[in-house]
Amino acid sequence: MSALTNTHDVLLRNRDLLQGRLALLGVTEPLVLSQCGDSGLAMSEHAGVYSALAQRSGWQACFGYDTDGLAAADYDTVVVFLPKARAELALRLTMARFLGCEGARLVLIGEKKEGIGGAVKQFNEVASDTGKVDSARHCQVWVGTNSQPLSVFDIREWISWSQLECAGVEIAVAGLPGVFSDGELDAGTRMLLETLAESPLKAERVLDFACGAGVIGSWLQGFANRHGRSPVTVDGVDVQAQAVLCAEATYAKAGLHGQIYAADGLSTLEGRWQAVVTNPPFHSGVKTDTSMTEQFLRDVAGHLMPGGELRLVANSFLPYEGDIQRHIGPVERLAQDRRFTVYRAFRRASAGLRP
Repeated sequence: MSALTNTHDVLLRNRDLLQGRLALLGVTEPLVLSQCGDSGLAMSEHAGVYSALAQRSGWQACFGYDTDGLAAADYDTVVVFLPKARAELALRLTMARFLGCEGARLVLIGEKKEGIGGAVKQFNEVASDTGKVDSARHCQVWVGTNSQPLSVFDIREWISWSQLECAGVEIAVAGLPGVFSDGELDAGTRMLLETLAESPLKAERVLDFACGAGVIGSWLQGFANRHGRSPVTVDGVDVQAQAVLCAEATYAKAGLHGQIYAADGLSTLEGRWQAVVTNPPFHSGVKTDTSMTEQFLRDVAGHLMPGGELRLVANSFLPYEGDIQRHIGPVERLAQDRRFTVYRAFRRASAGLRP
């Protein structure tokens, strides 16, 4: 049984396609590099995967779509793994056209359940001489020619702006393809913000875990300004490159001074905060995956000041209440409906201490 994901396994079935200088876009398994040659470019928008790619000798790692320092037309073969968010495919194909030289081989690989059938139409629009060359492990492999190469690609030109409002506070939020709840305020975050309006944090320094485009941090500062409260510094952390870039843009537009960190969880972060707020993810692709939040709950007490507050919103069916009680302190529900629950807990003195 292969240790690789289906798409990466299928790539190795078709290693004969990997000719000349190679770029891989959307890598999820760093182990695949050792079987794809001695050098090339490997891109991942996942901070943890990117860190692992950066350790691979001979390979240039790229965190998401920031091409600063990369040259156009530098690769003979560019492999595009189908992104989980369909809106992101256009972005990934554009990067492929920038990196590939004229006439370069473009390879599109994706799983059927994740929409490779529909993605082929987009592939046909930017590549010529396209055709399917393999179908295995629930995946398809399509090949085409880079007949529309690009000399310039700047991810910042893809940023869009939305005006969002909650509890009388309006904020401008940056968006990019693939960012959670791009262009709208999701219902879970809205419920969380409403509790923050009704029961404000007693903190001047806050950490927003899984911060996305920076909605919570920008809103907290807007709320403080609207009600004449002391300024609040909200740092943010997210695992996705587009989210980090959007959060930085959102903060810059609002004149905020919080630090945005790119990290896979809290293990690489230093420092403690007076409060931590979060609307954490619970999907890995199309599957429910609570492992990231469960790890966060094990680690967060070590990043909270004694007596510091955790404010978390989650789908009501997810079993987080027990973990919060165990790792942080007594839990209360500030708001709840059929879909979401907002939990609050204060770090007890012994929480986060190693036995």
